[in-house]
Formats: sequence, C-alpha cells, structure tokens
Amino acid sequence: MPNKHRPEPVDLLIFDCDGVLVDSELLGAEADVACLADEGIAITVQESLERYSGLSVADMLGDVQQRSGRLVSLDIAKFERKHHRVMSRLAAKNLKMIAGISEVLDATMCPICVASSGTPERIRASLKKTGLLARFHPHIFSASAVARGKSFPDLFLYAAAQMRVEPDRCVVIEDSVAGVKAAVAAGMRVIGFTGGSHCGADHADRLSAAGAYRVIDRMSELLPALRAGRDHSPAAGEGAEEARAK
Repeated sequence: MPNKHRPEPVDLLIFDCDGVLVDSELLGAEADVACLADEGIAITVQESLERYSGLSVADMLGDVQQRSGRLVSLDIAKFERKHHRVMSRLAAKNLKMIAGISEVLDATMCPICVASSGTPERIRASLKKTGLLARFHPHIFSASAVARGKSFPDLFLYAAAQMRVEPDRCVVIEDSVAGVKAAVAAGMRVIGFTGGSHCGADHADRLSAAGAYRVIDRMSELLPALRAGRDHSPAAGEGAEEARAK
C-alpha cells in the first residue's frame, strides 16, 4: 500500500502562461474589451476575466455568439491577429513576469513546459518580453495545436505526449477555472495559483472547487507544495469542502 504521506513523483511541471508566468490576464481582458468593442460587442473587463480567462480566442468568440443570440461574423484568424496587436501595445508598457518565477525555475529539477490557450505568437511574445522564452523553448504548446481548448483535456494531454511523460506524473500550475478543469480531466494533479493581479478574494475557492489539490498565492510556495505532497494541501481540509459545497 502506498505511503499516503510521501509526495507523489513529478516528472513534468506544466505551466500555464498568462497569470502564472506573466502577469497578463488584466491586459488580455482589456484587449478583449477593445477588440470586441470594435465589432459592436460590449463587455466589461470583469466579465472578460470571469468568463474568458484561460479560454482561446475561438472559444471566447463562440461564447459571445451564443450569448448574443446572433451570428457574430468574425474571422477568427483576423481577430486573433488584431488581439495580438492590441496585447503587444499594452504589454510594451505594462507586462511583467510573475514575482518569484525565475527563482522557481532555477530550483526546479524536473522538465518544464508551457501549455497555454494563447496563440503561439502571443505566448512567445509574452515570454520574450519578460525574459522567460529561453527557459522554455522549444517546449511551448498552444491550444491552436489541438481540436478543443480548455476546459477540455486535449492541450495538457498533447503537452505530456510531446514531452513523453505519463499524465499521472505531471503537475499543472494554473490560474483559471477552465485550466484547472482541463488538467483534472487529463488525469493530472493541479496546483492553483492566485498571485496574478487579476485574482479576486474568492479566486482560491473557485480553483479549489474546480479540482486544484492545493492553491498558492506566491511562487515561493510552489516547490514546498510539491515536496509536501497531496495530503498536506488545503484541498484536503475544510476550506476546499466548503468551496465545493458552494
């Protein structure tokens, strides 16, 4: 019988990009609002954060179309290029890496990769801007490579297959509900992260309810969380049970 107090092996750390490696979710929401406004579709930054964090542009547009009750005749590729241009302008002045991520990457002993809903161009631009590109290249995977984005497991399973690691030996670090659900569906362990500037007071509860076995709000907590293992996580306590009951 396995020792319940022994940390489970980790052969691959899979990092989301926006909100985990780079503090970009607010910028992405602002770009959503601006680009949709140009198409005559009005949403707020908060609405974008709550509904579309972790989703691809294609999935966002699909939801917009369904909720509006009318055909949103947008060329997805054209919209993605426009979104990328707006994000690039915002990022030029405001984009920063998540505090402490460099130290975590320095100390990480197992392989790492990125699996993000962003386009390949956006992911690479964000990582390059913050000096993180060389840390992950060439192991950078976009939802554009799979049929279904988060909250489906496809992207994480694709990343694990490319890295030749079994899903149950992967740990995903995610800041979005959709991303947590995707990782759980892939059979992977998930650590939720709430250290981005977009995270509200209830964000940790939302990630726990979605299936994160532990939630941290500082990157300095990541490696201790991995060493401690599943049984020492808040997800095993009352907070997570209360979150699931909501």
